[in-house]
Amino acid sequence: QVHLVESGGGLVQAGGSLRLSCAASGSIFSFNDMGWYLQVPGKQREMVATITSGGSTRYADSVKGRFTISRDNAKNTVYLQMNSLKLADTAVYYCRARVGLALYWGQGTQVTVSS
Repeated sequence: QVHLVESGGGLVQAGGSLRLSCAASGSIFSFNDMGWYLQVPGKQREMVATITSGGSTRYADSVKGRFTISRDNAKNTVYLQMNSLKLADTAVYYCRARVGLALYWGQGTQVTVSS
């Protein structure tokens, strides 16, 4: 069983920055990949950014050039640095880990961008 705990969400003005953290209970070095997903009310959860065990990254078009995903294997933590935040980035952000065929999700952290 893998437990993921997100932190770092909050209220920020448009144009500002936040850094989300996802701390895992296990060694993320062995995880196939980890990622950040967002969800707004009434819509499906969607991918924001992912990072593989080898360090390859992938981003949604809407966040390319503004968000950066990274991982610290020693701390078993994945980060999402979010810069130049827009009103449209307002959502609950979830951390996900893929270990073999199993998917694990955190509880989510709210990010609210105000004008």
